[in-house]
Amino acid sequence: MSHSHTVDFKIAFKVEELPDSQVKISGELPYAELESERKAAIVALGKHVELDGFRKGHVPTPVLEKHLGEMTIMAEMAERAIAHAYPHIIDEHKIEAIGQPQIEVTKIAPGNPLAFTATVAVIPSFKLPDYAAIAKDVNKKRPTDDVTEDELNEKIKEIQTQKKAYERMQELSQQSAESKDGETDLPTPESEAAKKADDKDAPLPELTDEYVKTLGQPGQFETVEDFKTKLREHLEIEKKQNNLAKHRADITDGIIDKTEIKLPKILIDSEINQMFAQMQEDLKRSELKMEDYLTHIKKTKEELAAEWTPAAEKRAKLQLILNEIAKVEEIVPDKEALEAQTKELMERFKDADEHRVRLYVASVLLNEAVMKGLETK
Repeated sequence: MSHSHTVDFKIAFKVEELPDSQVKISGELPYAELESERKAAIVALGKHVELDGFRKGHVPTPVLEKHLGEMTIMAEMAERAIAHAYPHIIDEHKIEAIGQPQIEVTKIAPGNPLAFTATVAVIPSFKLPDYAAIAKDVNKKRPTDDVTEDELNEKIKEIQTQKKAYERMQELSQQSAESKDGETDLPTPESEAAKKADDKDAPLPELTDEYVKTLGQPGQFETVEDFKTKLREHLEIEKKQNNLAKHRADITDGIIDKTEIKLPKILIDSEINQMFAQMQEDLKRSELKMEDYLTHIKKTKEELAAEWTPAAEKRAKLQLILNEIAKVEEIVPDKEALEAQTKELMERFKDADEHRVRLYVASVLLNEAVMKGLETK
């Protein structure tokens, strides 16, 4: 339902900046704004009223008014009037509010204007450093994704060593199973230490076609060349992913270090809540309970939150920086990708709020687009 207002929200309300990225909005709404909410207020309050002789939710208005009392009705009218006016106020004053405002009614009386204040956290204003120059400098130092012969040989040696250790464990297990009443000499710590020393110095098996067939899944490798080719491909994918993650972290760390932002507490708390939500999901998948896990690590939720605060601050700063760069560079999420990914998530999570899912997808796409832009500076 649409609402019309006769108030000039720009003139009727003033905005005062407070410390820690908060603002205080104060002003008055004409009594007409409250009066327009009277009918809806009485209906809402009347839904829960039970009086003898009347069906619940069907108490006549005059009886309801007498039962509820004028100040109860006025309080509900005020709450509704503020809820309708608040979005217009922040829109007119171009306030980038975060979270819910703290409302305080300072004057309320029949026939009089409604005076109130609203204190709310806002997106902090900050100056971006020369992010293009920072990214350009980091981009020059980006390592290659190519896998060297030394890296390949090192991985082959690691695989052979792991195979040898596994075979030794199997051998010991077999010996233990076969021993009866001391008939077989079981290994002692001293003999094992000597064995480990011998194993360490012992040469690894030669890499032959027959040997590589014993590595991986049956039929995975046919020849030494086949083994090396597939292993190199795997290492290249792994190295590319690791290099990309580190390279992006180097760029963003460089920008964060040169950016001064005073974060509102609500943003830090929001990040910590997200970290707890992710942890809860991980524990659920492992069929563990949060309480049991906290007992196991001998920590409280408050202690974990305190430990996570620096990381939460960094995450909050990064998101603000990426959003600001997107504004400056006029980067917007790809519409087709936004629609497709939103649709896909809604099919997987049918009970999810589509608006929130869309905002999440838009944020992920925007972040990716900004990072790709920084990587090409």
